[in-house]
Amino acid sequence: MILGAMTLCITNPLWVTKTRLMLQYGGVVNPSQRQYTGMFDALVKIYKYEGVRGLYKGFVPGLFGTSHGALQFMAYEWLKLKHNKLTNRLPEAQLSTAEYISIAALSKIFAVAATYPYQVVRARLQDQHVSYGGVMDVIIKTWRKEGISGFYKGIAPNLIRVTPACCITFVVYENVSHLLRDLREKKVS
Repeated sequence: MILGAMTLCITNPLWVTKTRLMLQYGGVVNPSQRQYTGMFDALVKIYKYEGVRGLYKGFVPGLFGTSHGALQFMAYEWLKLKHNKLTNRLPEAQLSTAEYISIAALSKIFAVAATYPYQVVRARLQDQHVSYGGVMDVIIKTWRKEGISGFYKGIAPNLIRVTPACCITFVVYENVSHLLRDLREKKVS
């Protein structure tokens, strides 16, 4: 989580820039809804008109996002142990590819469901078309106007985008890990 926070310190201006570029509307003349010609132009204009604070909008909710990976790995390892216990296998037993995919997908869904609201809050703070008084203002207004579903807007496409990569990563990791372990054991024997 500490490394995630350090990474966020460096990358938050890029997230703000990405969000602003995505939320541009054509033909807007209002200076608060200024048009950007590209990434560098957006970075310069955000800094020029909003200062460093503008580049770090959404930073606080972004810190909550650093827990995503920790939650995912915790869930993944817990699900593997429970699965092996239910199937009467040793805790470190190798699973089938389908089992790894299922467990990886479930762990990703859990982590996304637990941390997704921060992404909504962060994106809303970074939107140049709406002004909020901070993180709590976004949370209160979202809750009042949209309820819990307001914090999960866009979660389905996000899950469709991130889950396959997660499954592939864990299948490759587990198979390479077991291959290396087997090679080490053969070398020792």
